[in-house]
Amino acid sequence: AEEKTEFDVQLKAIGANKIAVIKAVREATGLGLADAKNLVESAPAKIKEGLPKDQAEDLVKKLVEAGAEAAAV
Repeated sequence: AEEKTEFDVQLKAIGANKIAVIKAVREATGLGLADAKNLVESAPAKIKEGLPKDQAEDLVKKLVEAGAEAAAV
């Protein structure tokens, strides 16, 4: 099987600290506050797609540290 080289980062659940999650999403995506908030509130949602594995894992780590549930798929 071909090794996967591109990953999408999925926000599964916001968790208790929505503000921290929104901040992490903004940093990762460059979205404005309103757009980032809408994206986070629409969880489960795709935050970024087509990332290399290390970047995807890094973003998942940031989201999890902010209190969210996230995964690279």
